[in-house]
Amino acid sequence: MTQDNKTYELLEALLSTLEKGVIPATEAGVAAGNKIFGAALLRKSDLSTVLVETNNETENPLWHGEVHTLKRFYEMTGERPNSRDLIFLSTHEPCSMCLSAITWAGFDNFYYFFSHEDSRDAFSIPHDLKILKEVFTLEPGGYNKANAFWKGQSIHELISLLPEPQQTALRDRADAISRKYDGLSAAYQAGKSSNAIPLN
Repeated sequence: MTQDNKTYELLEALLSTLEKGVIPATEAGVAAGNKIFGAALLRKSDLSTVLVETNNETENPLWHGEVHTLKRFYEMTGERPNSRDLIFLSTHEPCSMCLSAITWAGFDNFYYFFSHEDSRDAFSIPHDLKILKEVFTLEPGGYNKANAFWKGQSIHELISLLPEPQQTALRDRADAISRKYDGLSAAYQAGKSSNAIPLN
């Protein structure tokens, strides 16, 4: 299998997990007053989904999509996979807390659908970039996406590197996912004044 085909297979699995798992979970989360961020874990070996979760800040402001996923991961009964054998999928580029959580949990990768700038500009949730700037004095994109612990990659950037017709096929699906999140964002913004999330 060529590298392009491997990348296509991976991206197809990531998009399918968003469509079939993360988005339905996020719809329920947003209906309960939570933000639109979600995450999932997939096996590297066969790209099957291990776990899907979403933001649960109405219960605890630390339960961002990624951290809540890790909480559930460590609550799994039976044999839990090794984090090194898993792919970490995040709907949005992880914030500084979630980057640290992914690191401490031993993951060597993560893939994200929306960027920090998307969170700020498209979803009116600027906290990730503000914290990176105010606490760590980092400009957008200022953290090291490939380091001794993990490599973080943008799903959209990976799609843009594929040849046709693979690129267009995945881009169309990605656009549909983006439209779905536009609706989820509107629902969250309309109801956020009634929740008690500190940084809403």
